[in-house]
Amino acid sequence: MSENSQVSSGRKSPLRYIVMAIVAGVIACTGYFAFGGQQRVPDATFTLLSGQKVSTSTDLKGKVYLINFWATSCETCMKEMPEMINTYNRFKGRGLEFVAVAMNYDAPMYVNNYAQTRNLPFKVAMDDGSAAKQFGNVQLTPTTFVVDKNGKILKRYVGEPTFAELDALLDKALNAA
Repeated sequence: MSENSQVSSGRKSPLRYIVMAIVAGVIACTGYFAFGGQQRVPDATFTLLSGQKVSTSTDLKGKVYLINFWATSCETCMKEMPEMINTYNRFKGRGLEFVAVAMNYDAPMYVNNYAQTRNLPFKVAMDDGSAAKQFGNVQLTPTTFVVDKNGKILKRYVGEPTFAELDALLDKALNAA
C-alpha cells in the first residue's frame, strides 16, 4: 500500500459531508412538502386513557379541534398546560374539541397521574408513536395543531403558542360556517 493511500483512507472526505448535508436537506424538504403541502389533518386514531378510541376521520370530523403533543417531562408543556386548560374552557361551549396526546416515551402512570391531579377537562391520549409519525414525525414537545371543521390544519405551533393569536384563530374557525 502506498503512503498516499494510507493517508487518504484515514481522512474523511469533505465531499462526503457535503453529500450527507444535501441528502439531509432533501429529506427535510420532502417531509415538509409532503406534510406542509397537504395541510390536511391525517387520518389518525388516538387511544384515550379510558381505553376509548377517538379518530380524526370520524369522531372529530366537522369539528374545530386542537391536537397537542406533550410530555410530563417537558417543562414548556407543564408551563403551557394551565393556559391550554383555560383556552379549552373558554371555547368548549362553542364546540372546540381538544386531544392532549402524551408522547410514547412518557410513562402512562405519570400521564394518568398528571391528568387526574390537574383535572384535565379534555381528552388525554397515550401515543404508541404512530400518531406523532402521522402528524409529520413530531419529536419536539409541545407541538400543537389547530384544525378547522373541514379537516384543514390552520396552524402548527412548536413550543408554547401565543395565546392571544391562538384565541383569535379559534374564534375565527369556530365562527366559520
